[in-house]
Amino acid sequence: MNKVKVTDGIFYVGVDDETIDLFESQYEVPEGVSYNSYVIMDEKIAVMDTVDKRKTEEWMEKLQGVLEDRTPDYLIISHLEPDHASSIKILAEKYPAMQLVGNAKTFQMFGNFFQMDIEGRTVVVKEGDSLSLGKHELSFYMAPMVHWPEVMVEYEKTEKVLFSADGFGKFGALRMKESPAEAKLEDWACEARRYYFNIVGKYGAPVQTLLKKASGLDIQMICPLHGPVLKENLEYYIGKYQTWSSYEPEDKGILIAYASIHGNTKEAAYKLAEYIGEKEKVVLTDLSRQDMSEAIEDAFRYDRMVVAAPTYDGGMFPVMEDFLRHLKSKAYQKRKVGIIENGSWAPMAGKLMKGLLEEMKQIEVIEPVVTVTSALNEASTKAIEALAESLVK
Repeated sequence: MNKVKVTDGIFYVGVDDETIDLFESQYEVPEGVSYNSYVIMDEKIAVMDTVDKRKTEEWMEKLQGVLEDRTPDYLIISHLEPDHASSIKILAEKYPAMQLVGNAKTFQMFGNFFQMDIEGRTVVVKEGDSLSLGKHELSFYMAPMVHWPEVMVEYEKTEKVLFSADGFGKFGALRMKESPAEAKLEDWACEARRYYFNIVGKYGAPVQTLLKKASGLDIQMICPLHGPVLKENLEYYIGKYQTWSSYEPEDKGILIAYASIHGNTKEAAYKLAEYIGEKEKVVLTDLSRQDMSEAIEDAFRYDRMVVAAPTYDGGMFPVMEDFLRHLKSKAYQKRKVGIIENGSWAPMAGKLMKGLLEEMKQIEVIEPVVTVTSALNEASTKAIEALAESLVK
């Protein structure tokens, strides 16, 4: 088996999962996902995280191909979430002399996942601590709530590598053969953005704290727990994280997120898009059919949004309510939002959508709120045109 090098002393032993249908049982991953793990080979050997139990056997085979007849001295546990940690017990049982390296919170939570005796096998590190492997030296930086409380990242100062846990990760299998550089990077922002806002997005402030710590390090390479190793144009990737974690819009444009029962609300959404599209970028998404995580991604990407939905059973159409509650849970903020409601006899959707939006931070509702009473007519068409004008001012 070929050894996949990250550097002369660091090897990639991660695995692709191309049979998984839903990541975290909710996010569609048509291109699969990678579970990344690394090995630092030196006088002492450190294994950097494990992989999901779906791929334990393949990972162990890769790991042993790098180790050959040597025994790892340390397992670094950056994050206890099962997609990175569920193979810990198997590795620890195979190498009983190997020590487990984590922080105080790591080992407070450890027993939640594993029934095993680790007394005398733990190395507890705190902010700024170092661990020498020989030529390589790891420094530890705590990253609580990025996106679990026990998360930490590691910086290897000799080769200037940041092991960034879930930070800078993305969906998609890597399909590497020889080197992490073979993994596709051209679509990084799209799937990294969807990954970030749906998984880490609620925790912008902790991400900002981590970025401040990272700014004091000379980082030449980033090794995340999902997605490709990043080693060129790092300012681009770090810049994206600065934008995303501060909740600033990434691009100028308008997302029209609509839900439609019989097609009339869809017609209103398309009419609005027709007016807007003459002047600037507009994106339409059908909330009843498009993957929710894609809609969440676009909502955060653009600086404005319009929500369009019918009244249903005296309330809001369910997929729209689900969308807005998802946005609230991910800390959606700093945006201008327009509203289109539909109702044949007692429209309520507009009031309810506005109420949910007002629970979010720094959301400006753009007037007019448009009411469509079933099908478009002259009055509602004019109101849509007026909303378009307000949005593109």
